[in-house]
Amino acid sequence: MSWTAEPAPGGAEPAGDAAGCWLHGVTREVDPATLAAGSGMDGGPLRAVSAAGLVAVVSAAPPAEYGEEALRRNLEDLAWLERAARTHHGVVAALSRAGAVVPTRLATVYRDEGGVARLLAERRAELAATLDRLTGRAEWGVKGYAVPGAAVRAAAADGAAPEGAGVAYLRRRRAALTARDEGQRIATEAAATVHEALAGYVVDARRHAPQDRRLSGAATAMVLNGAYLVDVPALDGFTGLVAALAGRHPEVRLELTGPWPAYSFAQDRPAEPALTVREPAW
Repeated sequence: MSWTAEPAPGGAEPAGDAAGCWLHGVTREVDPATLAAGSGMDGGPLRAVSAAGLVAVVSAAPPAEYGEEALRRNLEDLAWLERAARTHHGVVAALSRAGAVVPTRLATVYRDEGGVARLLAERRAELAATLDRLTGRAEWGVKGYAVPGAAVRAAAADGAAPEGAGVAYLRRRRAALTARDEGQRIATEAAATVHEALAGYVVDARRHAPQDRRLSGAATAMVLNGAYLVDVPALDGFTGLVAALAGRHPEVRLELTGPWPAYSFAQDRPAEPALTVREPAW
């Protein structure tokens, strides 16, 4: 599912208190205590919109900051974007701790609660099926990073046969010149093997594009950015498999994270690039 800003008719921004609902997620029910403990995009209270047997959790999104044109500007502001993402994720994470939730994409804004209620009614079957699929399951992430020296070790293992000093020097020289590319290839192949093994164990899996080092903060290249939908009773087996794969593939450093709200599995097709503002689509 991919939800984005709902523009006002004719492109005009709505005015007054009737405008602006930031949609955080959809669930079957929500504890009032969960709403009371959280805060929305403007620092105000969270609200529940009920329709068609489902509940959407929203917060106020004044059009001056969250209207379609304002969103386009704000999504280019990294400081604003980080604050918005943290607030949105905080609400979704709180909902996910209480039960299955269909999280919405960042910057999902409706003109009013009526628009949210219509969404629940129109998409009830799809939303209910997604909630059924997510119940009793959680998203876990596995990231893999290339380990320096993998290519050198592999070359040493392949070159065990006796050879003269000159040949040995040329081999070492060639290995040193190509270590980075070869190490990336070896790590990438190992990452594919790891992902295939994990995907075969879990309910569903996604392999996202690797993050740039400026985002990951890692010293080496990311070669695996996987998301895995895991049945709660199978979690120990999953974590054990991650540990076993890390031991079998020392050329990749594996990092397990979670549990997360099931952002990667709230839609059947692969996730679209985040932070786009366009016509509503699923």
